[in-house]
Amino acid sequence: MAYQFETVKLEKGMYNEAGRSFTKVLEKCDPSEQYQGTPLEKLDAFQRQLKRFDIKVNGPASDVVAKFFATWESAVLFPEYVARAVRQGMEESDILPLMTAADTTITGMDYRSIASQPSDEGKSLKMVAEGAEIPQTKISSQENLVKLHKRGRMLVASYEAIQFQRLDLFSVTLRQIGAYINRMHVADAIDVITKGDGNSNAAQRFTIGDGVISGTAGQLNYGALVDFWSQFDPYTMNTLLVGDAMAQVLKLPELRDAAAGLTFQGTGKMVTPMGATLLRSSAVPANTIIGLDKNYALELVRTGDVLVEYDKLIDRQLERAAITSISGFSKIFQEASKVLELGSAKAGQ
Repeated sequence: MAYQFETVKLEKGMYNEAGRSFTKVLEKCDPSEQYQGTPLEKLDAFQRQLKRFDIKVNGPASDVVAKFFATWESAVLFPEYVARAVRQGMEESDILPLMTAADTTITGMDYRSIASQPSDEGKSLKMVAEGAEIPQTKISSQENLVKLHKRGRMLVASYEAIQFQRLDLFSVTLRQIGAYINRMHVADAIDVITKGDGNSNAAQRFTIGDGVISGTAGQLNYGALVDFWSQFDPYTMNTLLVGDAMAQVLKLPELRDAAAGLTFQGTGKMVTPMGATLLRSSAVPANTIIGLDKNYALELVRTGDVLVEYDKLIDRQLERAAITSISGFSKIFQEASKVLELGSAKAGQ
């Protein structure tokens, strides 16, 4: 039985179609819907092209890099293979979905988000008398544009050096590049949470022992976390971002009881303060804990998928071929994220 994917004409221009990724262009030429009920129904258009040219990218029997360059058309598939491996690395260590309330993809480089900063009066839904005016929630566009950052890595390798390397091993290096890019995006997100997105909306800061948060500066205790949690009303502190303070959090007696230990040893899941998701990132400032309501705090804005210099990759000019991703972050509700600084212990303590 002849399939349509076997006759699709592959060319460089498929990477340059505005508003469409390479896979979407392939899907347009070779729709997956027509493979329902066939042995190929679980493959997308790109995977069907790998099958067409008999290229195996995973497992001990994976092919070498040179297999992509056996023909001109199969070489066109190489940039998409690189992009997918990088995306896999980004997804393996991705904590952004646990931090962001919305994910927006735009086609240009300019984006102005919206925000609503209700007063205490505006947060309460009071009874409206007959004929009385209904309270308003004002939503307006932000004064400043979202700052987008281009993050990436340069692939520096000669074709001669990698042509006989197995694709399974080469994918490991590409996944590491994706992991690095993702860490950079997380650092950007944390910077926007703490300092704001340029619209005078930096997170409110508290310090242990400041009168609002109980305890002694420099010493984290469960009571301080409870006081910090209580500052979020009407939001919910359902996510905690921690850096070097992670050890102090895990050493709290309330998180070291027998049940907590059995849960961690049996499932690898930590019992967390107030049920909040505990995320670790080296981008969190020292002696700092960031709390947020991930449902209302942050918007992720990106210009599209992972970008690769497809011309260089197809032409085997791997030396200094850039792999990049462009994204930025915007705060939605300022009060949905707050910062707890542990402070410095007093001399003599």
